[in-house]
Amino acid sequence: MDQSEVNRGEVLRYMGCKGEQSEAVLALVEDCLAQLGQVCEPRHLTAVFPLSLSGEGWIDGGCFRVRSENLSRNLADCHKMIVFAATLGTGADHLIHKYSRLEMSRAVVMQAAAAAMIEEYCDQVCSALKEEYEARGEYLRPRFSPGYGDFPLECQPALLGTLEAGKRIGIKLTDSLLMMPSKSVTAV
Repeated sequence: MDQSEVNRGEVLRYMGCKGEQSEAVLALVEDCLAQLGQVCEPRHLTAVFPLSLSGEGWIDGGCFRVRSENLSRNLADCHKMIVFAATLGTGADHLIHKYSRLEMSRAVVMQAAAAAMIEEYCDQVCSALKEEYEARGEYLRPRFSPGYGDFPLECQPALLGTLEAGKRIGIKLTDSLLMMPSKSVTAV
C-alpha cells in the first residue's frame, strides 16, 4: 500500500493531537508511515451470504446468527451480506513492539499511523466493492464491525472461520476475541 494515501489528519487524530503540530511531529509521522510502508502487506478476504432479518433485531447471515438492533438497522432492506476481513500483516505489530521497548513516542505514532493505514486500506477495498456492485445495480451499506454498538465480538470466530482468515491471510483470535495481527478488521 502506498503510504502517501494515508490521511495524515487521521494519524494525528489517533494520536490525540489538536491544532497545528510542530515540524518534528509531522516528520515523525512521515517517518513512521515510510517504515510501515516497507513492512506492511495489506490483504483482505470477502464472501457473500444470503441474509435474513427477523423481528427484534435477529440476523441470520448464513455464517452466523445474532441479535443486534444496530446491525439489523444497518442491513435493513438487504437480502445478502458481504463478510469482510482485512489485515496489514505482522509487520506493523513488529514495529510497534520494537519501538515500545526503544522509543515510546515513536511507538505511539507508529500505533496511530498503522491504525490510519488499515482504515485507509479498508476504505479502498470497500470503495472498489461499491463500484463493482453499483455497476450491477446493487448498493452497499456502510461496513459494520463486531464490537460496534450491540454487534457482539462473539461473532468474530464465525466471521474469521467462514473466511478461513487464519489460513489465508494470517488473522487469528486471542481467547479474549482480539485479532492478531492487531491491525486487522472484520466487518459485515
